[in-house]
Amino acid sequence: MKSLIIIPTYNEVENIEEILKAVLGLNDLQGVEILIVDDNSPDKTGDIVQNIIDQNTYDGRLHLLRREGKLGLGTAYITGFKWGLARGYDALVEMDADFSHNPKYLAPILQKLESFDFMVGSRYVEGGGVENWGLIRQFISRFGSFYARTILGIPMRDLTGGFNFWNRRVLEGIGLDRVQSSGYAFQVELKYRAWRKGFSFKEYPIVFPDRRKGASKMSKKIVFEAMYRVWKIRGVK
Repeated sequence: MKSLIIIPTYNEVENIEEILKAVLGLNDLQGVEILIVDDNSPDKTGDIVQNIIDQNTYDGRLHLLRREGKLGLGTAYITGFKWGLARGYDALVEMDADFSHNPKYLAPILQKLESFDFMVGSRYVEGGGVENWGLIRQFISRFGSFYARTILGIPMRDLTGGFNFWNRRVLEGIGLDRVQSSGYAFQVELKYRAWRKGFSFKEYPIVFPDRRKGASKMSKKIVFEAMYRVWKIRGVK
């Protein structure tokens, strides 16, 4: 499958070069490409990526989209999805820049994607988990998935996770322009819309550590927005 990994960035200067090397240096991911969607990072993350591209360090496997400002995680992924679909990629992957999503999972999950419409890197199935999280953060995350699962009725353990793998037919089928959420709830809405359309999925166990470097983008505002948005999502087609 022609595969594209989409990594949104905002102030990831401490991680960007390492994550690119870690992913594009994997022997079992030859041919897989990365698209960085940068929201005009003040720390010049976008400039670093552009310099790597100009040097052709990864033989044309690295791409960059620059946006005017911080426009939200959901819109960054929608922009990346549309870019990838227009260029004929068969599989499109959501991934963080901060090593919370371990590159070692990419190859086995992409292989599984050949048998399902979409795959979810899941913290909350057998074999999955988190590392170096405080008790409050663990509670918020687990409760968020339980809350969304209960309201929406979707049989998925990790609805809020952001390490997701999509066959292009799913993204084409759900209609990206109809997706309403931008923040934390974006991950929930995308999965819910795909499930409502009857697309098949599988949760693959991952261990999710706290970020190595840099500051988390999570906030109380994002959490409360997600809780509200779940009720708005319910019943969409």
